[in-house]
Amino acid sequence: MAKSKPGDQEQVTEHIKKLEPTLAEVVETIRQVILSTDKEIGERIKWNNPSFYYTGQMAESDPKEYKREMVVMNLFKGRIMLVLPSGAKVNDTSGLLEGDYKDGRRLIIFKDLDDVKKKQKALQKILKTWLSLVEK
Repeated sequence: MAKSKPGDQEQVTEHIKKLEPTLAEVVETIRQVILSTDKEIGERIKWNNPSFYYTGQMAESDPKEYKREMVVMNLFKGRIMLVLPSGAKVNDTSGLLEGDYKDGRRLIIFKDLDDVKKKQKALQKILKTWLSLVEK
């Protein structure tokens, strides 16, 4: 009998388990903050890292525009960075979103677990604002 491929959630869990323990704790905390923001946020491994996307109904669009993608983690060299592919559309008054990229990306950088806890409410506000702007 063929072994079934693990689901998206299981793949994210397995990915996090393979990280260095301190980094894994921070990533898992960010994961829970994002997922607890709204029931229409899903998760999967995309671009070799945990990513989060809108699972609800949307207007049709070119998949290469990545309108469904909310957050992609970038854990290269142990740094903890969240990439919001369309973060520029969010009016962030907290100063949490960084960068001014022509493609509309914005970044959020976390130093450690305490930093995540300090920025949790601002992150959730950004995600809720992003969700309110979804073209349905």
